[in-house]
Amino acid sequence: MTDVYLGLGSNTDARRYLRSALRALETKFGAIQWSPIYTSPAVGFEGDDFLNMVVKIKTNLTATALRDWLRQLEDDHDRDRSQPKFSDRSLDVDILLFGSRVLQMEGLELPRAEILHYAHVLKPLADLAPKLRHPVERKSYRRLWREFADKDNQPLHLTTI
Repeated sequence: MTDVYLGLGSNTDARRYLRSALRALETKFGAIQWSPIYTSPAVGFEGDDFLNMVVKIKTNLTATALRDWLRQLEDDHDRDRSQPKFSDRSLDVDILLFGSRVLQMEGLELPRAEILHYAHVLKPLADLAPKLRHPVERKSYRRLWREFADKDNQPLHLTTI
């Protein structure tokens, strides 16, 4: 079993879609853990705020099989793939970490680069796994968040679903 960390986000009926996605993840993978949920502004376009969180699952699936399953999960939650990359989302699920694997292939980058660039990804990951170390940076997520927060001021607000 591999520990996998997923980033979940939504800005279209977000509470409903995130709750439904969490139920689907529990049905597929059993017990899951999740971070606090944060509200953050849309990045790269004008749109409603996003709700973002990180979820930890355990799986025997390969990284590519998991990616494919997650794409279907997004589609099942009304994901519109005809829209530009930066647009409103009913559900966005990204594999952030797949164990300690480091790889890059079409449609899959591990660890996901956004971890180090966006507060709405790094902060919930640091909350959920503060002592876990980034497989490339070799720093804990708690430390990476402290360093990030010292130099960047992207607004985040705790919320609930």
